[in-house]
Amino acid sequence: MEGRTLRAGQVALVTGAARRLGRALAEALAAEGLRVVVHYGTSAAEAEETVRLVRDLGTDAWPLQADLADGSAAEALVARAADRAGAPVDVLVNSASIFAESHLLEFSGQELAANVQVNALAPLQLSRALAAQGRSGQVLNLLDCRILSYDAEHAAYHLSKRMLFSLTRMLALELAPRLRVNAVAPGLILPPPGRDEAYLQALARTNPLQRHGGAGDVVRAALFLMQSGFVTGQVIYVDGGHHMTGRTYGG
Repeated sequence: MEGRTLRAGQVALVTGAARRLGRALAEALAAEGLRVVVHYGTSAAEAEETVRLVRDLGTDAWPLQADLADGSAAEALVARAADRAGAPVDVLVNSASIFAESHLLEFSGQELAANVQVNALAPLQLSRALAAQGRSGQVLNLLDCRILSYDAEHAAYHLSKRMLFSLTRMLALELAPRLRVNAVAPGLILPPPGRDEAYLQALARTNPLQRHGGAGDVVRAALFLMQSGFVTGQVIYVDGGHHMTGRTYGG
């Protein structure tokens, strides 16, 4: 059915596309011939750079600002993206997230709510809006390999990504057959802002493959899911096997 796999000329909305994995995914979609709406929150200059990189690949791109911490802004973003592109959105990539340190016995309700809004509820709101277009298409969510273990240093973030994992499976059922919904769960891929590759090298021993990956590994997994028209509700862990070492949730 039309829209279930990637095709040149389709419109993709990539949230958090100004930097890091969001930018890499925006460029990958552009290389497939898609036109890309580059969403950003506060990184305007970086978003313009992503737009330039996408246009250099020979396709259209538009920057679009929205604060996903505002539920009404999240709900309106798909319609705004379609208006900017002059065509409905075919592909939604939920890459934007927040990642502040927090601890289970200390974080406030407001901290948890902020993580849930940006990391889980906004992707749900965007997916609903994509479905409301009444067309075929697909959603790709970015998770975290630690959803199967426990990130005790970022507890509110961890809970929100666990929620997005559940939403990925639920939406795959609710939105079928018109929309496919899948996810990629990266592990040791990019160092935190301000750190370099030495940070990754020091943690390489924490996964079975004893090394770290790169943005290209995530992009290849994402493209596989987005190009596979008979796959939905699936999560690919791009983490060197790290997710198999945790037992917080059993299994």
